[in-house]
Amino acid sequence: MSTQSYKISLADIMNDTAATAVYLPNGENSDPSQIFISTSQVNRPGLQLAGFYEYFDPTRIQIIGREETSYLKAFSSEERSAKIEKLFSQGIPVVFVTHVEETCHEIIEQAKKYNIPVLSSEDSTSNVLYNLISSLNVHLAPRITTHGVLVEVYGEGILMIGDSGVGKSETAMELLKRGHRLVADDAVEIKRVSNKTLVGSAPEMIRHLIELRGIGIVDVRRIFGMGAVKETEKIDLIIQLEPWQADKQYERLGLDDNYYELLGLKKPTVTIPIKPGRNLAIIIEVAAMNNRQRRLGYNAAAELNKRLLDSMNNMM
Repeated sequence: MSTQSYKISLADIMNDTAATAVYLPNGENSDPSQIFISTSQVNRPGLQLAGFYEYFDPTRIQIIGREETSYLKAFSSEERSAKIEKLFSQGIPVVFVTHVEETCHEIIEQAKKYNIPVLSSEDSTSNVLYNLISSLNVHLAPRITTHGVLVEVYGEGILMIGDSGVGKSETAMELLKRGHRLVADDAVEIKRVSNKTLVGSAPEMIRHLIELRGIGIVDVRRIFGMGAVKETEKIDLIIQLEPWQADKQYERLGLDDNYYELLGLKKPTVTIPIKPGRNLAIIIEVAAMNNRQRRLGYNAAAELNKRLLDSMNNMM
């Protein structure tokens, strides 16, 4: 897994959450595109406003919702100011306020005193939390770049890997002609956005481009149209392409589940041998549909095995 850390600008957070700036620090950091967050964790500081700081993480974005503002209203202006100042003095990066019409002016005063940005949203606190965490998880997710081709086939994200020259790009081109979509060719940036989900995309430099040996670089979007490309796609199945080896035993039934590990997550994988006469595009289409059936709980190989066992039991 990649150990590199990443960051997201305040401008991106504002764009993803439809937030507005109530206060931005003066000086060099007044531009939200130059203010960065590097942790995907957020916090609602109810306990902190009540005075409990024992396990407080000051690197997290703080979200003050209706419950927190209602709690603060129960105190005098001096008491509110003291509670808010103690929170702001911890060195927190950003304060996100919902129900802005209920925000007490002491928050803005302390924000100016400690040069801490304050954002607001007219959305509910729950929606703000969801959108904010989703944005942070995507932008700050662990990631790697791997050699391969990522396509969307019948709604399934298929990552094709294999040695250079094995035919990944040619197969992707045939899939495009059959109505499927290209996400990335040659280099695939993969992010782990949750404990179950990997999302792939193309590096900006080669986005929508595909390399065909003997022809060169092809712009898929211009030749096949916008419907033939996609910016990102989750990875549902990994297909390993390799030249056919006569002495190797390949899977015939599919009873055993095989997995390929990326960024600490295991994804279903199949190995497809290549030899003249095999229509790889059709095989990958079937693999995509079969993978979806398995994910929905139906395994054709297990069903065949059950029928065989039932037949043997009936003969006894």
